[in-house]
Amino acid sequence: MNLDNAEKLSLQKIACKVRMGVITGTHSAKSGHPGGSLSIADILTYLYFKEMNIDPKDPKKADRDRFVLSKGHAAPALYSVLAQRGYFDVSELETLRHIGARLQGHPDMKHIPGVDMSSGSLGQGISAACGMALSSKHFNSGFRVYTMVGDGESEEGQVWEAAMFAAAKKLDNLVCFLDYNGLQIDGTVEEVNNPAPFDEKFRAFGWNVITINGHDFDEIEKALQSARETKDRPTAIIANTVKGKGVSYMENQVSWHGAAPNDEQAETALEELRAELSALEGKE
Repeated sequence: MNLDNAEKLSLQKIACKVRMGVITGTHSAKSGHPGGSLSIADILTYLYFKEMNIDPKDPKKADRDRFVLSKGHAAPALYSVLAQRGYFDVSELETLRHIGARLQGHPDMKHIPGVDMSSGSLGQGISAACGMALSSKHFNSGFRVYTMVGDGESEEGQVWEAAMFAAAKKLDNLVCFLDYNGLQIDGTVEEVNNPAPFDEKFRAFGWNVITINGHDFDEIEKALQSARETKDRPTAIIANTVKGKGVSYMENQVSWHGAAPNDEQAETALEELRAELSALEGKE
């Protein structure tokens, strides 16, 4: 079942605001990772505003669904969506990476409401997600677990150890999104150490595999519906995305993997995103 127009428009507006938060945060920090944060904004928006059983007023409730950002350097996107969802004020995004601030360069579960797992050491997040999913089954807790892995991150062997474990334990309450934007810090994924084909690898490990446009809310919804209906197997959703999505000069540019926009660049990006938001609001 597709989203109705009002639902889709609402999600598109939120995703645009999430992207604005990414630019605001990385610009204020004068460091960070905008490219791979912008590429996952739509998926995070869908998860936090449509899919997951969560409550910003009770961030630690026992039966909440969990999300683990395995590609922890994309923390600006996670913080931005958490702020939009009401876990803390949007203005706090301006404190990203500042001394004494709780919004660190990578997610910190001890101090940031809504963060379920500290992450950043590549490959480890998906393993933590497996442990959470196994715990949910063992204690019959009923919560589902979602994780986001990077395509470059998938060059880590630990990702595939986790994939093997998840299938062996029949973790059908686990969904792994793979952000396939094709770029990592040193160049294209294909040039650096190509881990593709992802779909064939996950299938070989025993996963249910779905390939989508990671910026299409209808496709995200259908994939997650398939994941909920799949039994005895975890689901991998290979999301084809654009690094830097939503900011014209950042799109498909590897240089924006780990560089912050300066004053002029940030204003240009925000102008573009404000124009997009205004256009979306005009459709109401």
